[in-house]
Amino acid sequence: MTILITGSSKGIGKELIYYFSKNYPDYKIVAISRNNKKLQEIKREINSDNIYTIPFDINNILDNSNELIDKLKKITSQIDIFINNAGILINKPFIDFTYQDAQNIFNTNFFAPSALIKILLPLLKASTNSHIVNISSMGGFQGSSKFPGLSYYSASKAALANITECIAEEFKDLNIKINCLALGAVQTEMLNNAFPDYKAPLNAKEMAEFIANFSINGSKYFNGKIIPVSLSTP
Repeated sequence: MTILITGSSKGIGKELIYYFSKNYPDYKIVAISRNNKKLQEIKREINSDNIYTIPFDINNILDNSNELIDKLKKITSQIDIFINNAGILINKPFIDFTYQDAQNIFNTNFFAPSALIKILLPLLKASTNSHIVNISSMGGFQGSSKFPGLSYYSASKAALANITECIAEEFKDLNIKINCLALGAVQTEMLNNAFPDYKAPLNAKEMAEFIANFSINGSKYFNGKIIPVSLSTP
């Protein structure tokens, strides 16, 4: 079993590595992040042979896709679980957003994750039952509460959620399941930078445990679903 996690040098991604390594020592865990220093620190802390690190900036995926695939093929012949976790958050009033700000958010939160699915398709198809888990946000969940400063972040996450439904329809005959988890507030470095005075009800470790278990078992029950993971209503 091979698990691929993007955005894995901090926050939920980092906790996912810890959780899988501790509870599933027979799985191969492939951690991708542009921050190689933090990846190596995590690998040293865990000190396990089942962790493989690939320093890679997913925003450059279209220019360097062959490089990524070559590195992956040296580790595994298939991907069984792909947790599409990388993301950025910029808190700024809509009228103050520049085109570059908006483009950066959509590149990281939507265009790169969707391109990764396409590029990784041969490795996903090599598994007998692969599961893609897109990590979205309640901000991108239709009908949920919206907050000032998160217009483009929420819109990018809504796009990721919507394309999940579309891809599930196109992949339904490929033994590939794809679902999207719309997360509520989680206490991470990214959230703290955007909202320094806010205290989330869940920490990254708690949310990582839920995501890990869903990634392993969720495909038995769901496909093409956008699932809210939040303590708040709506």
